[in-house]
Amino acid sequence: MNPFFAMVAAEASGDLLAGHLLDALKGRWPGLRAAGIGGAQMAARGFDAWWPIEQLSVRGYLEVLPRLPALWLMYRRLIQRLLAGRPDLFIGVDAPDFNFVLEARLKAGGIKTLHFVSPSFWAWRPKKLLKLRRAADHVLCLFPFEPDLLAQAGIAATYVGHPLAGALAFDPDPAAARRALGLAGQGTVVALLPGSRAAEVKYLGSRFFSAAALIRQALPATQFIAPALPHLLPVMQAAARASGLGDALRVVPGQSHAALAACDVALIASGTATLEAALLGRPMVIAYAMPALSRWLMLLLHERQLPWIGLPNILCAPRPWQRRPAGMDPHRWSDWPDAPFVVPELIQDAATPAALARAALDWLAAPEKIAQLKQRFAALHRELNLDTAQLTADAIQKILAR
Repeated sequence: MNPFFAMVAAEASGDLLAGHLLDALKGRWPGLRAAGIGGAQMAARGFDAWWPIEQLSVRGYLEVLPRLPALWLMYRRLIQRLLAGRPDLFIGVDAPDFNFVLEARLKAGGIKTLHFVSPSFWAWRPKKLLKLRRAADHVLCLFPFEPDLLAQAGIAATYVGHPLAGALAFDPDPAAARRALGLAGQGTVVALLPGSRAAEVKYLGSRFFSAAALIRQALPATQFIAPALPHLLPVMQAAARASGLGDALRVVPGQSHAALAACDVALIASGTATLEAALLGRPMVIAYAMPALSRWLMLLLHERQLPWIGLPNILCAPRPWQRRPAGMDPHRWSDWPDAPFVVPELIQDAATPAALARAALDWLAAPEKIAQLKQRFAALHRELNLDTAQLTADAIQKILAR
């Protein structure tokens, strides 16, 4: 029998992960039918997108308010369609704010639910565990420390490794990547990745391009490459024209992995792209910014658990799940014991063009530090590189057999 799996992904990183997941599922069930909400990566695997992923690609608190009526209508129609169609399994890919509500409703309706990508409860939102326990029959985890932590909360989970670890080369060829992108083979290349959402590009794009101009003042021969998702390409191109960098800056559709493989250092928004850069062995400067009121609401509603926000720093820490010591001021992260930052993080007001440029130039002036970083990232790559396809298919087969 050919199973029918419903899936919902809400952003570019989820679409990428879901594409790899579909490869694994079709390897086990070649006649699989999959439908729901997804993007280009999922569609390339035969996924039937009832709604495009862009309709869910929103982050923040104030930013989501204008979209709430449309999101609610889409949710209602999706619930009706899934309860009528009775998929063999629903798979929520990340996007906990939307998928947990959806999964809980489907689970109550007798449909088996799987959540792919554990929420980062160990970093920001521990109360998410209560919603996850109600929503998902099982969780597929990307990081090795997560299943034990979920088990403590009574949530069944399986560590399957990270699909990107198997998809990205251990030793990428910068020269080949530069040729593919039309960059000169010699000289310094800086990759600029301000995010995969319009709001992220709005708050980080101009800072990154201004930082690039400062880097070019210090190193006049530097080339810059900025990959952009198709729907953000016009916004990125406009920001690039305003930067005054001229031919030194190339904005290209997609090709983020090639851009990272080609570069000597990356300015990069916090998110999955930082892990991609780490798996490709690239030094980086992580940044993030959002409207001040949204930032205030986030800090008010969600107690920060860790001193880092970037995945490379979290995953390279000795004990990333260790919570903030009792009584410690949550804003004084310098007091945190044994909290090394393997790459710098510049958040909100700290993410100025001058600070971003200075941090990037510091990397370029320290080849011995880059060599050490690449060794640590190679160890992380090996740790995350499991037979994800086999482990994922085995876990899902057990769920279906219950």
